[in-house]
Order: sequence, then C-alpha cells, then structure tokens
Amino acid sequence: MKTLISKLSLVILFGLSASACMSDLDTVPLNEQTINSATIFDTPEGYKQFLAKLYGSMTLTGQRGEFGLPEISAGDEGTTSFMRVYWSAQEMSTDEAITAWNDPGLINFHYQNWSDNNLYIKLLYQRIFINISYCNEYLREVDKRIDGLSGDLLADVKGYRAEAVTLRALYYYYAMDLWGNVPFITDQDDVGAFMPDQVSREFLFEFIETELLDVIPDLMDPGTNEYARIDKAMAYTLLAKMYLNAEVYIGEDRYTDCLTYANLVINSGQYTLVDDYSNLFKADNHRQRDEIIFPIAEDGDNTRNYGGLTFIIHGAVGGSMDADNDYGIAAGGWSGHRMTSSFVEESFADVTGETDSRAIFHTDGQELEINNPVLFNQGYLCGKFKNLTSYGDKGKNTNFVDTDFPLFRLADVYLIYAEAVLRGGTGGDLATALAYINDIRERAYGDSSGDITSADLDLDFILDERGRELYWEGHRRTDLIRFGQFSGGTKTWDWKGGVKEGVATSDHYDLFPIPAFDLGLNTNLEQNPEY
Repeated sequence: MKTLISKLSLVILFGLSASACMSDLDTVPLNEQTINSATIFDTPEGYKQFLAKLYGSMTLTGQRGEFGLPEISAGDEGTTSFMRVYWSAQEMSTDEAITAWNDPGLINFHYQNWSDNNLYIKLLYQRIFINISYCNEYLREVDKRIDGLSGDLLADVKGYRAEAVTLRALYYYYAMDLWGNVPFITDQDDVGAFMPDQVSREFLFEFIETELLDVIPDLMDPGTNEYARIDKAMAYTLLAKMYLNAEVYIGEDRYTDCLTYANLVINSGQYTLVDDYSNLFKADNHRQRDEIIFPIAEDGDNTRNYGGLTFIIHGAVGGSMDADNDYGIAAGGWSGHRMTSSFVEESFADVTGETDSRAIFHTDGQELEINNPVLFNQGYLCGKFKNLTSYGDKGKNTNFVDTDFPLFRLADVYLIYAEAVLRGGTGGDLATALAYINDIRERAYGDSSGDITSADLDLDFILDERGRELYWEGHRRTDLIRFGQFSGGTKTWDWKGGVKEGVATSDHYDLFPIPAFDLGLNTNLEQNPEY
C-alpha cells in the first residue's frame, strides 16, 4: 500500500475542488499527466491505484513529492497535510502539547482563542472536504462501471468500494466532531458548481452509521486485508468511537452499541497487545499488526511530505536531543512541540520511564515549568515517536520518516470498552473492563505493580489512563470534550485561555468555526454559535 500510494501521484481526478462549497468544479490539474478519472479505470489495476490515492490523501499534500504541485494553496505546503493539521487541532488545543512556534493560527489552538479566520482551521476544513470529494469521485466512477464487471475483478472492486465508503465515513466523522453542522456532498450529487446544503450533526451521525453498516459485509475480515487498508475491524472501531461520543453528538446514550462493536474487535481473535509499548511508534511499526488496527502509512521514499509523522517527529526534536542517533532524523529537529507541565505532573509520578514505560520524555536541558510558551527549552520534550526501527536502525530516509501513525489500536478499544461499561452500557462487565485496564498497565509497568482494583476504576481514572496510554495519538480534544473538561470543567493546564496558570474558556470552543471563506461562498451555511 505504501508503494501504491506513491504511484497514485500520477492520477488527475476530474471535477474536484479544495473548497467545501464546490464553487469551482472545473478540472483540477493535479499533475501534468493526462490520466483522469475517466481513463484510470481502463485497466483492472486502475481501480486499486485510484483507491491508493484515497489512502495517500490522509498524509500527502500534492503531486510532486514533498512540494511543488499542491492540492491546496498555502504558504507552507506541509500545513495542508490532513495528518498534520488534524493532529495539531486535536493535540495543540489540549493539555498534551504546546508549540514554541508563534505561527499565526497555530498558537491560538493552545490559547483556545481562535476565530473563523484561523488559517489552520481553514486548511483542516479544506483538506477534509477535498478528501471527501476524492472519495465521492471514486464512488461515482466505480458505480458507473460495476455492473459491467464479473468474476474476481467484481469481487475485488466491491471490496475497494466498501473501503472508499468507509474512508468517506471517517472524514465525515471528523467533520461532525470538529464542526458539528457541515456542508454535505456525496457521489449522488452531480459534478459542477453548486452550494451544498448544511446538515445537522444528527443527520450526519445517522448517515455515517448507515453507510458503515451497509458496507461492513463487503469489507475483509479483521486482520486479513493488506497492511494499512480498511477491514471490518477498522469499521467496528470507528462505530465504537462514534457511539462512545453519541451523547456529545446527538444527545443520546449509545454505550450498549459501543460495547457491541468494541467486542467485535476484541473477540475477533486477530489482535493482542504487543509486548513493547515503544515499538508501536517506531519506523518498523508495520510489524506491530497484532495491536495496530488501522494506521496512516508513511514511507521515507514513497510518501515524502512535510506533514504526517515527519511533522510530528521533527517538530518534537530539538535542544539537547541527538536528532540523528536517537530519533533517526539526520536533517535535524524543528524545535517546536513539547508537553505541558500540567500533563506531565498529573499523569506520571516518575518521568524517567523506569516505573511506567509510557513516560517517554526528554528532560535534559529542559525546564518543566513553562513561563513563556514560545521558548523551546521550557516544557519536557516527547520522545514517543522515532524514525528508528525496533532494532535501532534508522529509517531509509533520515528526513522523511518511515514511521506509521497508529490511528486505531487495540489498547484504545480496551479503554473504550471500560468507559462504556462505567457509563452504563450493557454487553460488558466491570471484571472484564478491569482485566483489560490491568493488561494495559502490566505492559507499561513490566509486572503487576501498577494494577488497580475495581474501587480505583472510575471515569476520572479512565480519562487519566487514556492520556497516559494514548498521548500524542490524536484523541485528546475529543476525549476532554466528552468528559466536559476541554473548555470548561475543572481541568486547566499551562496557557489554556492564554494565561500561564490556565483558565476555563467558553464552551463554544468545543466546536470549531466554519471558516469565513466558505461562509462567504456558500449562503446555505450558518456559523456555529458565538463565532
């Protein structure tokens, strides 16, 4: 799949736009090649090649390696990478990460004082909706041809189609989570200039649910598809996550449904916790399929871009870190991202990692307290992700990394199961939830010394444990909102609200604003409250 992603840089997709309002749906010249969606399916291989483009758009930014033919216009092409801007929105706005870069729009994530003109929110919105458009175009073209297929090719294309539907559902899930009510376009809409209607979170929730349930039978069984491609387990996990957050999205308790789909993943027999936590975040983490359910694939040669894990790893390295030997990036770090002191102190009593191996911090030359958010030497550094293999070898490219991003993994599903049980879902039990939590902690501690009892297992513990296990994996904003601790609540952290000690902010920040540019183009859109 990593190789196929690179091959799809040859494809021009017809009738796509970076604007969600689709105001200009002329041909987008993504490359000088003459291939387009009308000709790519002339060969059986084209169906899979186009599909690889859909996967590649989770991290790639354009059609010429790291820069040169961007799909979205920006001063820094790397900021148009889905993985880069999504990670920034999910992590920089929380207690898990803070940046030393005073880039307009980026520091506002941490201060929670963004507006509808925020550049990073605009780029994330554009990337999500252009990726939805890619999925729509694939489905539109496949459905024109599928009745004429037969045999093995028909069976393959049905599976490819199900993967494309699931990818679109994933992007709409992110749109629902980030903005709530959004413009809505599918493959059933004609290609051309028009202004999509805005749909509610409730409508989108039902659409995503229906789409996934409809295509799951056509997806491959858990763990049987090619690496970094969607199977039933990925769809089950997405449904479990959506049902876990249903009270936020639609005001309904869906914890029993959450447990149904968490159990389908756990009981599939395909997944188990890997022995070494740190190996999940290294340059050969494709070897950790026992735990990683669905990654965003990166390859130092075939997926060169300044987003994705290249951004996360380079951005976290600086100070006294040995970028080359300890992180596999001879090109050097970018001295940007750090942990907040609040997260470190509240999550790990021992920051050395000797007690809990998940505490992967670099403290040499770093002050714990952050008196000035743009000084890189203030705040401990995160060493979780590396461009080194589990054997200590560097990735094949010491600028662009080989490390894949583990979007969904089993430990997260264990934590989802435990939380759904505590929130009253049926189909699970406290004893099993406790066993799953202690499985996670025994890996972290190396023995049973970190085990908890049923008396310790409550929702406050779950939020803290999700932080310890999943920090910097793109979950934190959504988790804090679900627990009522993102904007308001009792939880504060360094520089939340633009104040050193941290202060509560308005709950309208639980949703991002519809970018001003799209409000100006699409008169069907209404802004989220208080923006």
